[in-house]
Amino acid sequence: MKLIKVKVVLLTLLVLIIPIELQAREHPVLILTKAGVEEIRKTLGQVPLFDSSVEKTKQEVDIEIAMGIDTPIPTDYSGGYTHERHKKNFVIAQQAGALYQILEDEKYAEYVRDMLFQYEAMYKDLPVHPKPRSYARGKLFWQCLNDSNWLLYMAQAYDSIYSFLSEEERQKLNQNLFRPFADFISIGNPQFYNRIHNHSTWGNAAVGMIGLVMDDQELIDRALYGIVDDGLALGLKDNDGGFIKVAGQKTGFLANLEQPFSPDGYYTEGPYYQRYAMYPFLVFALAMNNVKPELKVFQHKDGVLLKAVDALLNLSDAEGNFFPLNDAQKGMSYYSASLVTAVDMAYFYGGQNPQLLSVAEKQNEVLLDQTGLSVAIGIRDGKSEPFIKQSVNLTDGSDGTEGGVAVLRYGDEDLSLVFKYAAQGLSHGHYDKLSFSLYDRADEIIQDYGLVRFVNIGQKGGGNYLKENHSWAKQTIAHNSLTQDQTSHFKGKYEIGSQHHSELHFFDDSRADIQVVSAREANAYPGTEMHRTMAIIKPENFATPLVLDIMKVASDAKHQYDLPFYFMGQVLQANFDYEIPSSLTPLGDSDGYQHLYLEGKGKPASDSTQFNWLVEGKFYTLTAVTNVTDELLFARVGAQDPEFNLRRDAALIFRRKDAGDSLFVSVIEPHGRYSPVSELSVNPKSNIAALKVAFDTEAYTAVVIETLNNKSSLFIVANRDAATYTKHHLKIAGKHHNWQGPYHLEMIR
Repeated sequence: MKLIKVKVVLLTLLVLIIPIELQAREHPVLILTKAGVEEIRKTLGQVPLFDSSVEKTKQEVDIEIAMGIDTPIPTDYSGGYTHERHKKNFVIAQQAGALYQILEDEKYAEYVRDMLFQYEAMYKDLPVHPKPRSYARGKLFWQCLNDSNWLLYMAQAYDSIYSFLSEEERQKLNQNLFRPFADFISIGNPQFYNRIHNHSTWGNAAVGMIGLVMDDQELIDRALYGIVDDGLALGLKDNDGGFIKVAGQKTGFLANLEQPFSPDGYYTEGPYYQRYAMYPFLVFALAMNNVKPELKVFQHKDGVLLKAVDALLNLSDAEGNFFPLNDAQKGMSYYSASLVTAVDMAYFYGGQNPQLLSVAEKQNEVLLDQTGLSVAIGIRDGKSEPFIKQSVNLTDGSDGTEGGVAVLRYGDEDLSLVFKYAAQGLSHGHYDKLSFSLYDRADEIIQDYGLVRFVNIGQKGGGNYLKENHSWAKQTIAHNSLTQDQTSHFKGKYEIGSQHHSELHFFDDSRADIQVVSAREANAYPGTEMHRTMAIIKPENFATPLVLDIMKVASDAKHQYDLPFYFMGQVLQANFDYEIPSSLTPLGDSDGYQHLYLEGKGKPASDSTQFNWLVEGKFYTLTAVTNVTDELLFARVGAQDPEFNLRRDAALIFRRKDAGDSLFVSVIEPHGRYSPVSELSVNPKSNIAALKVAFDTEAYTAVVIETLNNKSSLFIVANRDAATYTKHHLKIAGKHHNWQGPYHLEMIR
């Protein structure tokens, strides 16, 4: 009896002296935790959205289990069978692991185990992927990026069944599959792993996640801090044209968390790639928070990851589609799986903002973990509030000093103006300083082209980026910004563009009747400064708001300037004559001009040129101040595109030749509607009689908007002094105007 008591005491002491970290290593430990699983099991059948998410996942996984496990020898690019099969495998394995934990049905653990051992058997002798296009070829996939996707998801699946496996099985998987896999995408491919880019973020997080499951500190350190000495030369580039590494640049997960994010949560590559990178950022940060909370990875940079979720949601239109800044596929939205993860985690760890619940309601699914359960309970309990998107100015750069992106919104997103004055955006950036796009709810009115890629559609270049992405989409003329001498900003060279960013002059959204953003770009063309001021204005005498655009150019030489407006919809009317060429020819031979057909050419008929068009049953008119020497060009995308990789989108281009200092002023006016059912048009024509420049110097620019009912609005911007406390006085046409701050708006008659 005494011997038994002694043994009990010794065992108790042994437990007490084992480090807390080791005591807590009972799996799962990454995203799902033992405590979280217990809470989920207690609430099954009581939380409708969570229960439906479990049932939906169960149906998908059960179908895959019935079909059997297929791990084919890799042969394809994106969109091909082997690529899509391995991609499906890692998603289903992660889901099956979660179902095993929640439902305690061993068939799901057996399925994951059997799949992992099929991969273990093939990986030992698996060569590098046969498709040679990537700068870092994977083994299961054509690029290491997708291999990292696989490892990140499989780490979660492995974690979920870790305790189900025998020690011998775990050792076999660790030695023959997971450690070699982690070594291959990191040490074996430093040009992929050791850089600042969304690719590396996936690689870092994948290595770190499997390191946490295996309790391998070397892999965890490699994930957080990168490879200390990878032997890469300064200035080595990848196939996207971006630098892989700069001398002295820190790498690894923490560096990727520190450098691309601004303090506001904006990710320099743009919302499309921010959406993609948020998954590895969040899941690894959360896993570190669960396993090694003392490192405070989740709290790094003042909790920027939670700010990033809010920034992403604000960079979407009224239907949740992300604005296509830089390389971006249109239609990507907050309905994507990565944003389900982002919203659930932001709600759970960010103070349970009830507005996030309304987004989750629209997504109509939650994660199968404690964060998803928390969201589903909040919705069940009626805590949801509408997510209100307001005007926002998001800084760019690691310290928020490298330009930014502003979104001006009027009403319930009746108009949304997206103004880009950001940094280059790494290798996915475009040469489009001071560009803009305009939305009416979710309808594009003035569009940004986005990328040239048919993601995962094998018929189009294996689903990868097409050559026209560089020759067209990245070039300045493809955007609603100023092109000088038919040459792109920074000569279209990454190594130049990555050194510069535009400068904010001011941003103001404090008034109900006007919101303004103004910024300068002095490096896109040496010797030329561009200063663009854009505003959403709601004059008293207009039923709808107007968009005012002032592009002021100062140059030390004569140039040709082209300012395009890529309008969507159907041309209705113009107040100038134009000629249609008998045959279509490109506008130029480089910098994107080779992809533009000239469809019409004319001259202004008055000082106020007007162009009227129809988009989704709504009328719009562009009114612009023009000179008699200006040219008005109708152009269409699609020239020199034999494989039809480009959309046949249209533009109206304002061209000014042999000009030094110059001023482009325009107003975009929404007005009226057309119903194809009643076949009635209401208010189809512009209410603007004329647009005039009333005053223009280096210090001030004043614009008058005259209406058909003889009422006028005056807008003045201070071009040099943006201080809110400065008092200004200006005399225009004999009348004195006094105001404080960088701009002024008034009715003048």
